[in-house]
Amino acid sequence: MTAPQHPPLPPPTRAARAFEEVYQAEFDVVTSYFARRTADPQTAADLTADTFLAAITSFGTFDPTRGTARGWVLGIARRVFAQHCEAVTRGKDVVARIHGRRSLDTDEITDLVTRIDAERTGRELIAAMAALSDTDREVIELVDLVGMAPKDAAKVLGMSSGALRIRLFRVRGKVRDLANGGGAR
Repeated sequence: MTAPQHPPLPPPTRAARAFEEVYQAEFDVVTSYFARRTADPQTAADLTADTFLAAITSFGTFDPTRGTARGWVLGIARRVFAQHCEAVTRGKDVVARIHGRRSLDTDEITDLVTRIDAERTGRELIAAMAALSDTDREVIELVDLVGMAPKDAAKVLGMSSGALRIRLFRVRGKVRDLANGGGAR
């Protein structure tokens, strides 16, 4: 018996190609974002996958005239991480985390462990900045760790560009104080 013949797949649409470009360009940034938040390779992989799943299902709403693809994807990553934290806190996903995740192969674990190790300084900085508000920490991370332009970070955080620049100036001063062993201003 021969295998059934399937018609050839149609060529990718313009939107599919555009999403693939965003995925290729931002995959490492999103994975690093999660590697700064967890030392578990499986969790980093799951959250990255969840982010791009949410991104592909809402790609039709992405408007490049309103901000960069990086800002848009990191905004999605922030929501995915917030939902993850809420679910973990409530304990709702314990069974799903144990039974519902795909096992990573050795190469994937090695890659994620390397990335997590590379982000150790970022995790330590985030931990040291615990005295700062959530928004202040995210301002520093998006601008100084991720390298986003302040206007793009402002869009991700839902604030005006001017407000972000003022906050960034103040937060950098607080971080300098923390790094020098002092308390927050």
